[in-house]
Amino acid sequence: MSAVHWPLAVRVAARIAGRYPLEDSYHFALLQRQAPGLVSRAAELAAQETRLSWLAEPRVDVVTRAEWCRANVATFERLLAPVEAKLAAAGSALGKRLSGRLLAAESGALVGILARRVLGQYELVVPTGNGGGDTVMLVGGNLLAMERLHEFRPAEFRLWVALHECTHRLQFTGVPWLGPHFLDLVSRLVESSAAEPGRVARLAGEVRAAAREGRPLIDETGLMGLLATPEQRGLIDEAQALMSVLEGHGHVIMDRIGGRLLVSQHRMSRVLKARRRDPRWSTFLRLTGLEMKMKQYEMGERFMHAVERQGGFEAIDRLWERARNLPTLDEIRHPSRWLERVA
Repeated sequence: MSAVHWPLAVRVAARIAGRYPLEDSYHFALLQRQAPGLVSRAAELAAQETRLSWLAEPRVDVVTRAEWCRANVATFERLLAPVEAKLAAAGSALGKRLSGRLLAAESGALVGILARRVLGQYELVVPTGNGGGDTVMLVGGNLLAMERLHEFRPAEFRLWVALHECTHRLQFTGVPWLGPHFLDLVSRLVESSAAEPGRVARLAGEVRAAAREGRPLIDETGLMGLLATPEQRGLIDEAQALMSVLEGHGHVIMDRIGGRLLVSQHRMSRVLKARRRDPRWSTFLRLTGLEMKMKQYEMGERFMHAVERQGGFEAIDRLWERARNLPTLDEIRHPSRWLERVA
């Protein structure tokens, strides 16, 4: 029996995500018919730009917010299986039921909030034996909402979003070692979640140190970073560096292609960057650690532009040669250090 009540997580997520009114309309159905062609065109453009190989064909899904929630909760369930085993082995039956429902509610709430904003996603193949993964997803209701709110040209906006997700697929399918490396990093982070002796005393010391130094107790890694052991902080930094590279590369490619082909690309890019900096999200982002996610876009984009400026676009290809060539978080912030190491 699962330690976390995942069906509850799905229900909480779907309730918070809500429905976009046009999800049952012909607009949504038209987007579903167009999506395979959009992804096919975006894949061809992104492959030419990145010089990475587009292998086979992914599944292409235009999903509702609720469907996106179900897919991501299912991914959480697969990836967090080792943590569930630890929960199942500890505590009383009542305590396990309560903790399982609490974790489900927390996970569902986070997924539900994200489901109201995410536009697209590439779902990496996660070895499960159930045929899941390798899917380019577009969240139809959110795309339609953005088009109407900001009066975007639908054909341009949809292709632009597809470019970003196709670039992510190219990263994972065109670089053979990257998918296993990413999944290994996730696995190590999950496996390191064992209870830490003396955690309360350590947190108390960190509270005092933060007060003395006049810095916030919770940084961009959120509560996860606050509760992390030194080993976990190292893994979180490694994950943040990797995701910054992937997101930055995705944004540079979509903007580069969009700048040549799409009349409204600059305005679309400006709107999405302003959306990520929305101050109404600041407290939530910091508590959940999603502030780190938002910074990944900006840090990665700055890194890519700096590498290209100093070493040419060909220097970016060094990223994909081997895992040791991936930058550290310090090198993301100081790209010249990365160039000195790998050039």
